[in-house]
Amino acid sequence: MRQRVFESRNAVLRQFAATLAVSCLLVLAGLAGASAQSGTPTPDQGKAAAQPADAAKDAAQNQRRTDEFAEAAQVINGPAGNPECVWLGRRVVRLMWRDDLDTAFRHLDLYDRFGCPGGHIQAAFRCLTRFGGQIDPKVAETLDSRVHACWINPAAQPQQAAASASPAPASGNSPAAQPAASPSPAASPTPAPQK
Repeated sequence: MRQRVFESRNAVLRQFAATLAVSCLLVLAGLAGASAQSGTPTPDQGKAAAQPADAAKDAAQNQRRTDEFAEAAQVINGPAGNPECVWLGRRVVRLMWRDDLDTAFRHLDLYDRFGCPGGHIQAAFRCLTRFGGQIDPKVAETLDSRVHACWINPAAQPQQAAASASPAPASGNSPAAQPAASPSPAASPTPAPQK
């Protein structure tokens, strides 16, 4: 039964990735057609060389997003691991962090319409606030990666807080300094009665 669930999830993810790839190709084809009709001059060699690099970067970014959706589906049980819930939920958390609450609430309405759990957004945002000092506002990747990490594991703790939360034993009276009790001997197997 569980294997069927994972197979169906994988099939949904593959279909989502294929749909995403096809939609990207359609958008690129539409943009190429629109630029051909606008009568703009042909790009020079420098711009032509930059286009394949941009396309490769876009393809790598799309692959990274697909991998993140697949990771979320494997790690999170329930609807919070669905691709639409992951995409909308991370977007809501990111918008809340940037204090764009109006847009966040509009996305939250969509999130609720897809049947995604609202508690997961609360937990992910709570996790994100714990990492507030480690997020560089000038580098978008730090916020995006932290939002994804908090979406995957809302119970994550910052390294500094985790290190200061566990005090080091300073005296010789700590439980770690005391010798461990000897384990009780294991029972020896007894032969089964014969019939």
